[in-house]
Amino acid sequence: MSEQEKKQNTVAEVLVKCLENEGVKYVFGIPGEENLDMMNALEKSDIRVIVVRHEQGAAFMADMYGRLTGKAGVCFSTLGPGATNLITGTADANSDGAPLIAITGQVGTERMHLTSHQYLDLVELFAPITKRSKQIVNPNSVNEIVRIAFKYAESEKPGACHVDLPTNVAKLPVSSGIAAQPLKKPERDKEYASFSSIDQAAAMIFKAKHPVILVGHSAVRNHAGEALTSFADVLKIPVVNTMMAKGIIPYNNKYSLWTIGIPQKDYQNKVLDMADLVIAVGYDIVEFAPGKWNGEGKHKIIHIDQRPAHINMLYQPEVEVVGDISYSLQQILYRSDAKEEPEEFLKLREEMVAEYESYADDTSFPMKPQKILYDVRKFMGADDIVISDVGAHKMWIAREYNCYEPNTCIISNGFATMGIAVPGAVAAKLIYPEKKVLAISGDGGFMMNSQEYETALREGTPIVTLIFSDASYGLIKWKQMDHFGHNCFVDFQNPDFVKYAESMHAKGYRVEKVEDLLPILEDAFQQKVPCIIDCPVDYSENTKLSEYLHDKFEK
Repeated sequence: MSEQEKKQNTVAEVLVKCLENEGVKYVFGIPGEENLDMMNALEKSDIRVIVVRHEQGAAFMADMYGRLTGKAGVCFSTLGPGATNLITGTADANSDGAPLIAITGQVGTERMHLTSHQYLDLVELFAPITKRSKQIVNPNSVNEIVRIAFKYAESEKPGACHVDLPTNVAKLPVSSGIAAQPLKKPERDKEYASFSSIDQAAAMIFKAKHPVILVGHSAVRNHAGEALTSFADVLKIPVVNTMMAKGIIPYNNKYSLWTIGIPQKDYQNKVLDMADLVIAVGYDIVEFAPGKWNGEGKHKIIHIDQRPAHINMLYQPEVEVVGDISYSLQQILYRSDAKEEPEEFLKLREEMVAEYESYADDTSFPMKPQKILYDVRKFMGADDIVISDVGAHKMWIAREYNCYEPNTCIISNGFATMGIAVPGAVAAKLIYPEKKVLAISGDGGFMMNSQEYETALREGTPIVTLIFSDASYGLIKWKQMDHFGHNCFVDFQNPDFVKYAESMHAKGYRVEKVEDLLPILEDAFQQKVPCIIDCPVDYSENTKLSEYLHDKFEK
């Protein structure tokens, strides 16, 4: 290598400088032979490297970081099996609208045309689950590829991007000058909806007798909670939120009719059935399919979002108000008059509240999911964070765990991935060390990424996991019981979760009566190490809920 080349930065070094320029604070992953140069460059950086125990955990941590901050979380792996382990979390981020950058190591370019040890075409592999997937081949293009990846990942709708770095390219020098400098990261101006679309929306609301707002995750991403709450309060319009928009309006607000999304027809479906106009605010069809609330395609719909509506035969808005959501809501509000009090909807809300409160003093054991979540809500602060895994408990969290603020109950409901809660909680605790972070998981989902408890301990993130324990894949059992009246192939045995926690140098608890849960939560959140709470759950409530809702809303 010449003296000139020795003075030049390598591709790996410029890549890390670009990450620093993008404001990256953490990268999550596992080192490998094919990313040695990137690791060496990161060692000299202020970026904190969070070494995980499985690459899927790294991707979920980056996914959660992106969802909670709006800035791309970064995960990395070596080539081959390390890279394929990133795929599930990358796909989850892309579907759920969380900005993420996945960086993979790769064989040298001299081996790519051959059958080669651990070689996969990772650009092609990641293409269907990302917004952009590119390989760095020209050393002088690294700053452009990284800037484009972040631009795509963080632009509406946010999602995942992939950068592939061959091991020989990582070592190459980048020409001094502009190629070695990170590109500028411009501030994006807000875009505003046309006055004509705003006027049309206001006119439709004026004519409607029973309008209902259906609000989705884009309203959370784009910080429209305050504008939405004012819009609903002044115009007296009921609000139903998707699972991913919990807390966008405080659940104790008079016009909040809580969360839609469980498979059964529930109060919220009834609310939408009664509506003569659905005002869809930040709604994404990936969260909750239009066929589940507009099966006959008869609803009149206003679409208010940062981007145009998806194409779907059951989601055909009369008007699309495309631009900054808060601005659009404010402008429509200025042009609108308050409706009469929606008495029929408010009566339904009274029923919902009474049903929720009926579990306050339930003492049966194993605990009913409704009671567990009632107590959790009682314990957690308004801005503390619950991370839900995926399973039967997710349905109960959606239905029973209500929120005061956005991003205080995180549910993956685009890709809906088991195993996200523990690594997701680690990321949440890194971002918000002052808040209580509670992962709620089934025993099935917990065991998928429980190895990250070692990461949580090592990185000083004292998360708490509450396991709904029933020794089965509870959601599938629930569906089998609803469809066939019996279940099969869903049962398993669990480890002793208290001893399991202790073996990880964490602290373990077991709930043995209803009165245990609140004091256990109190004690767990005073610990300086991660904690696991094993809570037996009575999932006979699953089929009881199905029967109750069927009798109430479908007969």
